[in-house]
Amino acid sequence: MSKTGALDRRVAVKELTGDRRELLIVSGLGSPSYDLFAAGDHDGNFYLWGAMGGAAVMGLGLALAQPQRPVLVLTGDGEQLMGLGSFATIAAKRPGNLSIVVLDNGQYGETGMQRSHTGLGIELHRIASAAGLIATDIHDHAGIAAFRPELQKTSGSPRFATIRIAAENPERALPPRDGVFLKHRFRRHLGFAVS
Repeated sequence: MSKTGALDRRVAVKELTGDRRELLIVSGLGSPSYDLFAAGDHDGNFYLWGAMGGAAVMGLGLALAQPQRPVLVLTGDGEQLMGLGSFATIAAKRPGNLSIVVLDNGQYGETGMQRSHTGLGIELHRIASAAGLIATDIHDHAGIAAFRPELQKTSGSPRFATIRIAAENPERALPPRDGVFLKHRFRRHLGFAVS
């Protein structure tokens, strides 16, 4: 725990993804991608460097295309706030292999740490639940440990969790930025030929 009482983002992501097995992970732009890379680079990580608000629907497409593989979208509160409509589409499609985790510090971390809507009281897990996702709000390490096995599911309803993290900006751990490289690496990991 940080001095503010919220979880350290890097520790939380490392705990969440530590037992990934066949898990495919799409990370939202900015800090969630830095956190995932800091936890350990992997060919099954697809780091987004743009498309603000698009991480959840990118994960939806991947989950529908790879129904036997568990898929995690790891993103931030600001990015998910820009993609609220994705909850409705995900709930309508109901991919049982999709989990979405929002690292929520109540701040827009990439633009200067201004307070986000979640910092003003909007609760993303309640919006996700109202749309039809199985949703939870995580405030401690026990909550992460309880949610981690959910990431391996490939049936049932899509899952959503908010992890409350401290409003801190750790040093950046920058994953590869070459989109072609990331695409080819990810496709090879899925077993597709890359030319």
